[in-house]
Amino acid sequence: MGELFAVFLRGINVGGVRIAMKDLQQALAAAGFAGVRTLLASGNVVLEADTGAGSVKERVESALRERFGYEAWVIVKTAPQVHAIVARYPFGSSPGLHAYAVLATEAETVTDLVGALEPSPTERWQAAGDVLYWEVPKGSSLDTNLAKRLAQAKYKPLTTTRNLNTLEKVAAALA
Repeated sequence: MGELFAVFLRGINVGGVRIAMKDLQQALAAAGFAGVRTLLASGNVVLEADTGAGSVKERVESALRERFGYEAWVIVKTAPQVHAIVARYPFGSSPGLHAYAVLATEAETVTDLVGALEPSPTERWQAAGDVLYWEVPKGSSLDTNLAKRLAQAKYKPLTTTRNLNTLEKVAAALA
């Protein structure tokens, strides 16, 4: 039995690139991954592999490019990493606010992302290695300074954002 991984696809089923979860599951199984399961129809996959996260990333991106013909970018985390991301969310739960984790390919990306940001009265963020925790009022997650930075082309291959509720569901699937 291999190690369990969570694979987070960036930018599918939210604009432009449409992939049915059944097709995604089949493509990754055909690429040699075991136990492939998709979650929530928004680019969250749990799978088993006998290789490390770096190899999983390369193989998944290659399979997606080949099968679906788009410039695929993914973030891969081990089961313990996903559980830690959920457990370490620093802001608690607040009505009227969305809780997010921005997953990055490396800590330097997070440092660069927040380096030039001014503190905001409406949002909070906290860097934690290759994860950026982010809390923002509902309805404004595309309008804030951090949201606008995340939308820059240079961050697209390096980051993906998930709601904390989604990450909790992925963590449960990895249990």
